[in-house]
Amino acid sequence: MINPELIKKIAEKNFNEVVSIRRYLHMNPELSFHEFETAKFVASKLKEMNISFQDNVAGTGLVGIISGKNDNGKVVALRADMDALPILEANNVEYKSTKDGVMHACGHDAHTASLLGAASILNELKDQFDGTIKLIFQPGEEKLPGGASLMIKEGALENPKPNSVIGQHVMPLIPSGKVGFRSGIYMASTDELYLKVIGKGGHGAMPHLNIDPVLITSHLIVALQQIVSRVGNPTMPSVLSFGKVIANGATNVIPNEVYIEGTFRTLNEAWRAEAHQHMLDMAHQLVQSMGGRLEFEIRKGYPTLINDEVLTAKAKSSAIEYLGNENVLDLDIWMAAEDFSFYSQVAPACFYRLGTRNESRGITSSVHTPTFDIEEESLKIGAGLMSYLALKELR
Repeated sequence: MINPELIKKIAEKNFNEVVSIRRYLHMNPELSFHEFETAKFVASKLKEMNISFQDNVAGTGLVGIISGKNDNGKVVALRADMDALPILEANNVEYKSTKDGVMHACGHDAHTASLLGAASILNELKDQFDGTIKLIFQPGEEKLPGGASLMIKEGALENPKPNSVIGQHVMPLIPSGKVGFRSGIYMASTDELYLKVIGKGGHGAMPHLNIDPVLITSHLIVALQQIVSRVGNPTMPSVLSFGKVIANGATNVIPNEVYIEGTFRTLNEAWRAEAHQHMLDMAHQLVQSMGGRLEFEIRKGYPTLINDEVLTAKAKSSAIEYLGNENVLDLDIWMAAEDFSFYSQVAPACFYRLGTRNESRGITSSVHTPTFDIEEESLKIGAGLMSYLALKELR
């Protein structure tokens, strides 16, 4: 039996190395599906540990294997994503991004460092457990179609096939030292919306001679909110937001067209499909009724993330053993999306949150912001708890 105190001791011993890994990755971020140097770095660390791996999975992904002393038929996969975001970092820290306009603003540097830390712990203990652990270092979480879907297609969950998949994600709303779990439906599906409202431009002083796509767009954006507020069942949370509207006219120029981008998210796959059709029907009818023409593309993104109830209950119980009851929280549903959901579609999966907040040090910024950072002490839990959850799952 693996004692949690032993894992904590090894995590403490390896802490400086994990911090060093995280800082290197933070200083050298790479965008989705371009994690070439990151993949080489991860490969070098796996080689140092004599962990066998396959690289070039879905381009820049890697899959490592740690075999215990006996093959008991049980396999657990641990996943970390590696890509950064197109954000200019505003933090003034020694490990600030060296690439202008690219930043690890979602904690994937911490995820990769934690998984490498867990790999070191598990590799050190491989003579003390039975079963197999797969290490999934995944590209492209931040960009459709999602690196998870591509890695699954290329066999990351085969040979051997895992009985379960476990992933963690930083959470700046949770204090460092704590973690959070939620069984069942946890995170939303996500779809990208691309619309072009086409009218007839002209002089702003003579609107009667034009078909004003700006006016049509203003009605369209308001009307589409009915999909959430009046068509959707209130028991099925949805979000419809538009973040880009380009009407390239002038004070006295009505443009020919308006370009719009948005997102639709929900927690119910049947309603998701129904809502898509409602949006298409309503939008085309409204624009046509006002004399315009519409191009509307819905790019279907990640599915709803569903945490397996049995696996998640067991993981939460193990986390309480490792951290104490007071440091394990229950999570609410989260309308953000994660391509870890693809794993949850094909295997029992558990996706939990790692607290990284430290108010006394001003580490409070949300993910996807220029000032995002983590309390690095959380990396001890990031590596240690993931190791403990994997070992408990192999029993």
